[in-house]
This record gives sequence, structure tokens and C-alpha cells, in this order.
Amino acid sequence: MSEPSGSLPVPRTQAGRDGVEALLARPGRAVIALDFDGTLAPIVADPEAARAHPDVVPALVALAPKVAAVVVITGRPAEVAVRYGGFAGVAGLERLVVLGHYGAERWDAGSGKVTAPPADAGVEAVRGELPGVLAGVGVAVGEDAWIEEKGRAVAVHTRRAADPQATFELLRAPLAELASRHGLVLEPGRMVLELRPAGVDKGMALLDYVHETGAESVLYAGDDLGDLAAFAAVGRLRTEGTFGVLVCSTGPEDVPALRERADLVVDGPRGVARLLSTLASESV
Repeated sequence: MSEPSGSLPVPRTQAGRDGVEALLARPGRAVIALDFDGTLAPIVADPEAARAHPDVVPALVALAPKVAAVVVITGRPAEVAVRYGGFAGVAGLERLVVLGHYGAERWDAGSGKVTAPPADAGVEAVRGELPGVLAGVGVAVGEDAWIEEKGRAVAVHTRRAADPQATFELLRAPLAELASRHGLVLEPGRMVLELRPAGVDKGMALLDYVHETGAESVLYAGDDLGDLAAFAAVGRLRTEGTFGVLVCSTGPEDVPALRERADLVVDGPRGVARLLSTLASESV
């Protein structure tokens, strides 16, 4: 990634360069879409300890009034992302939207309320069977794996295990079978396996939101395998005539599949915040 005379990095692809140009020239027609964990908040061993990087909210406050919309798209419950991000009641973020559970929930800063359809019955069934499935393959809850309750989904983290990658691989097949049996899908991430309803992903959430706004350009920033669906959605939007910029937030646990697709690569949440601040300062 090369650097121009100014402070804004130059995308390595022509599509990315066109996307940045459109965003800077007409920010009022642009959507800024962002993942939460690993993109706005550093990855931590305990998901409940995740918080937005301190530079994120000031960057969003600077940029949000200049663009059509800022939306956070996350697998977390919307209310949790709002709380961990510190987004509620912030001057300048009155139009912020958080799409939780991959778009199944929506929080609007204007109302401060979360709207969502009824929960999937399959998730409740999986929640009850999950401890037994882990025990059946010799994985001890609390030692080798940690179960995260996400309301409309459930996730199994292996980051605390003595061998996180081996435990992750051990669990892939039995959790995939458990998910399939209850009509769910298994979404792998960095040392986490999430079981959630089928047909719900960040790509669909992003497509629906961009179409809702009628934006002519979109920037999406993410850091993990679950963000590939959103990257693919930006590719589809490009074919429809919408300009797009793909940003990969990197860290100690790099995701090559995302990095290779990205127009821009930045250094974790701090780098994302810096990019957002620069876009705010350079937008017309």
C-alpha cells in the first residue's frame, strides 16, 4: 500500500481508488459500514471485556455528520455493541445505526431502541445440547472452551485452551453437525465457532442497508472471515454502479483471505480510527 502526498493511504486497486474518490467528492452520498470486534474494538481473550478503541468515537463524531450514514454491522447483540462501543447519547452520532446479530437486530441512535423479529427456536435447542456435545469430544467448558451467549446465536471460543487451534479444529465437525441438525449454520472466525440462523449474514445486512439509503458509495471495514460476506456484497454493489472501498483491519491474528481481497489494509482499530479521521478531514 503506497502513501500519497497527503495522509490518506492510496488503495492498491483501481476500484478502491475510484471508491475513495467518490466518497471524498460526495460524502453526503456515502455509507460508512464497520464491523465491531477487531475493527473498532481490539480483540481480547474475554469477549465481554471488549471495548471500542478510544480513538474510534471521536473519529466517528468527526465523520458521521459529513456522510449519508454510519452503520456498525456485528454478530453481537445490537445493545451489547452499543454499550461496548460507547455509542449511545453521543453528540454527532444521532443518526448512527447498529445492526446486531448480522442484521437480525437494529438499534437506531435517534430512538435509542432495538427492533428485532422473534428469536430462532433452533438456537435455543443448540444452547441446551452444546455442553454435552463439547463433553463428548473431551472439551471441558471453562478450560478448553468458553461458551458465549449471544441471544440469537451462540458461540464457542477456544482462545483460552492450551492449544487453541487444535481445539478449534476438533470442534468444527461436531458443531457443524449440531448446527445442521437444528437448521443453523456454523460460522468460523478467529478461534471462535458461532452457530446462528441460516440466511443471516453481514453481506445481506449491508446490501439491504445500502439499498435503503440509496447511497452511491460505500466503505466497509472488517477483520475476520465473517466479513467476507460483506466484502462480497460490496463487490455486488459495484456491479450495480455503486462505488466501494474494502478495508481490512489487521492484528496479531491476520486473516489472509480478507487481506487479499482488501483495497486498503490498516493496523487494527487504531488504524481504522485514523482512516476515519482522515476521511473526515479530507471530505469536501
